[in-house]
Amino acid sequence: MRVILFDLDGTLIDSTEAILEGFRVVFEKFNKKYPGDAEVKKLIGLPLDVMFSHLGIKENVWDYVNEYKKHYRKISKEKTVLLPGAEEAIRLASTFARLGIVTTKTALYSKELLEHFGVMDYFEVLIGREDVSNPKPHPEPILKALHLMNANKETSWMIGDTCLDMISAKDAGINYVGVKFEYESEKNLKKCADIVKKDVFEAVKYIQSYCYKK
Repeated sequence: MRVILFDLDGTLIDSTEAILEGFRVVFEKFNKKYPGDAEVKKLIGLPLDVMFSHLGIKENVWDYVNEYKKHYRKISKEKTVLLPGAEEAIRLASTFARLGIVTTKTALYSKELLEHFGVMDYFEVLIGREDVSNPKPHPEPILKALHLMNANKETSWMIGDTCLDMISAKDAGINYVGVKFEYESEKNLKKCADIVKKDVFEAVKYIQSYCYKK
């Protein structure tokens, strides 16, 4: 059976408000100047330690990560929403494919969010940051998901909103579709993905039509 792997932030959920608040709170806690929302948004999708490093934190970066996680967990459910069409996309995809999540977010928090939205049961696997040594854009997270699902690469797809997702999928040897969101410009995304849809529901419909033509 076909497999569809989904990214989370910018693909199925919008947790921008929670992410930005988390970074603001942590920079304030450590008496550091906050680089600004725009700079943080550019980095969403990367692992937290990499984000903090790009934002100028070169020492004790894991202290920042841990403080961020503490605050994020408190506010994430309240300040995260399913993106328009996301639930419909999940339900449609489940009718013709097995589903998984591949994210650079912490797996524990990601699972809690999906359970909060009532959709976690649709997914067989959830690969988060702590489950791999090399996060996206490395292919390891996708390859691990495929291994756990005993899936064939030829019939597997990745849906994501950034080049991190597309590069990971390409290097893992599976099909991929990009979706538009504010974390990656459409121009950049089109450099990484031949197929870019306006949202995750349109991406799932594309995969469905593509598969049924085969």
